[in-house]
This record gives sequence, C-alpha cells and structure tokens, in this order.
Amino acid sequence: MEKKFVNSSNVKSEAGIFAQKAKMPRRRFLEASILSAIVLPTAIACGKVNDKSSNATDPFACIDYGKSFLCNTAEFNSVRMWIEGRTIIIDTNSGESTIYYQGAACKSENTFGEKDLFYVDNYDFTPVFGDGKVLVFRTRSSKRDDDRGRTTSPMKDMWGENPVIYTPVPEIITELDTWEKIRDATAAGIPIVTQTEFSDKNTGLKAIIECPCKTMNISHPKKMYQIDTGPIAFPDISKRYDQQIDCLELAYIAFNKPHFADFVIKAPTAIMEGDKEVATVIHYSKILTIDGVINKIFALGKLD
Repeated sequence: MEKKFVNSSNVKSEAGIFAQKAKMPRRRFLEASILSAIVLPTAIACGKVNDKSSNATDPFACIDYGKSFLCNTAEFNSVRMWIEGRTIIIDTNSGESTIYYQGAACKSENTFGEKDLFYVDNYDFTPVFGDGKVLVFRTRSSKRDDDRGRTTSPMKDMWGENPVIYTPVPEIITELDTWEKIRDATAAGIPIVTQTEFSDKNTGLKAIIECPCKTMNISHPKKMYQIDTGPIAFPDISKRYDQQIDCLELAYIAFNKPHFADFVIKAPTAIMEGDKEVATVIHYSKILTIDGVINKIFALGKLD
C-alpha cells in the first residue's frame, strides 16, 4: 500500500509544551484501536501544541527519523538531541496515551570545558523524554552498588521546560507488506521505519515501538528478511508502574515475520570464570520473545 501525503503548510514539525498526556475521546479511541499500527495525533501526544502536520492522524504517518530532533530551551545548555525512536503506551481502559521519545546516545562529557572534554570515568548517556520527565540511562563499565544506572527527573530540572519537537512526516510512505517490496526497498537505499505493536489483556495496556531500521538482512535463496535494530525503549506493560516511565528499558529488537519479535534487554550481567562470578556489568543479555505482535515495515519513499 502506498500513500502520498500533502502538507499544506509546508512545515512538518511539532512545537510546544512537553505535557505528553491527554485523553483521546472514547469513540475516536475505539475507532483507532481497530487499526493494526496506530500513530496518535501529535496534539494528543504532546498536550497543547501547534500541530502543523496535516496527516498526523493517519495510521501510516511514521516520522522521518533523519530529520527528527528534540530542541531544549535552557539557556545554560540548549541541547539538541536526535530522536532515535518513539514508544507509545496506550491505556485501552481510559483512552489515555503517552509518547516517549528516545534520544540518541552520547558520552559523559565536561560540557563547555576548556579542555579534557570527556570524563575519565566515562559512561554511555541515553535519554528518554516523556510525560514531562527525562529518564537517563547511564551505563558504566561495571555495575555500581550505589548506582541503578538510571535516573528520572522533571524536564524543567534537566534542560528547561517547553522543548521544541521536530518530527516531520514524509510525503510518501509505502507499506512493505511483501518480501519482494522489502527486498527492493532495501536494495534501493530507501529509509525504512518499523512499528511493533503488542498488548497485555491483564493490564489493559498497549504499546507501539517505532524506530528506523538500522540493519536489514536479506536472504535471496530463502526469500526472507530479518531486522536488527536498537537501542529502542522497550516497555514492560505486564504491570502498571506508579511512574509509567519506569517501565522502560533499553533493548534491541529483531524480527523476520509479522507476528513475533525478539528482544535483548540491557540488564545486570554476571561475568563468570568457571563457576565463580568475578564481576557484574550492564550488558544486553536478557532475551525475551513476544508472540502475537503486529510488525509493520514502511519505506519513506516510493518504490519504482
């Protein structure tokens, strides 16, 4: 399926308050729930914003990750971070939804220093923004007893309130619903975005993970594909957290069929010498398979 979108304003961005929670009208939510991969309107995701994307409510309106950024507003550091993926969590009981934007990883740094710009005791720094908060994953070389490796802070305390969010929607989005289309889009070098949707009947929560496809494997003899991408913000929707953002962990995703996905989640991992544990590091080691998902693949462009 191919759809061409027209943006009358010729400006494809979101800009506004990072409130991130609002209620979708019940009727509209029920209608949207029948869609296999719903992308919520930006006005719902971010509170009161000036939504200039005329096609933002279309279920195929995945964003252009090559041009998506979150621009912070604090004067001491108006840091711009590339949006590397987004995770949407929907409460099917209330119709309430939240979008979490995952920023690209960087390293711990002496920001604006005269010299020695990287800290010697260095660590990976990966932020996730949503619901007016910032979740930061700090991955050090080894596990620290006094450090969970993650902190959550109000947005205003990190880099200022009211960040500007740029999530342009491509003019042409083509659903790759056959192996031949996936093969051709891969060979043509067209940007590819994936969506993985799954739900939990016990909690009434649904999640959609959307991310750019960084690695695509194609087997011509087997007529198979396999996606391997990360990190992504993986949501644990098997229970309800007091603070919803705490359900997120960093992970990689892989799939080669529409109905299941494998994840390898970052977690404390023992380093063994024989039967003896000699150290613990934070590493992608916790493997999880989820059946009954809905995987969709999109090309951000037209197939010839």
